[in-house]
Amino acid sequence: QVQLVESGGGLVQAGGSLRLSCAASGRTFSSYVMGWFRQAPGKGREFVATISGNGVVRYYADSVKGRFTISRDNAKNTVLLQMNSLKPEDTAVYYCAADSTRLVPSTTQYGYDYWGQGTQVTVSS
Repeated sequence: QVQLVESGGGLVQAGGSLRLSCAASGRTFSSYVMGWFRQAPGKGREFVATISGNGVVRYYADSVKGRFTISRDNAKNTVLLQMNSLKPEDTAVYYCAADSTRLVPSTTQYGYDYWGQGTQVTVSS
């Protein structure tokens, strides 16, 4: 069983930055693909970024490419999402997710078997 706890959300003005953190339990964190997803009010959950267990492979949604950076620290069982140049359309609940079964990162939510409770990010214009 893997437990994921997100932190770092909040209210920020457009153009600002936030860094989300996800702390994971479990002894084999370095083998998990980790991902970030988000869900805005009235919309479905969408992919944001994902990273392979060794940190080499990273994928981003087109909407955040060049602004967001995903990284991980396997020694601390932590995955980060650095968000820069935030826009009002980035407002959403952000979820951390873990895929314990595959090596190749997935950009669809269906590949992930563990989820955090989410953290709210609000970007004001």
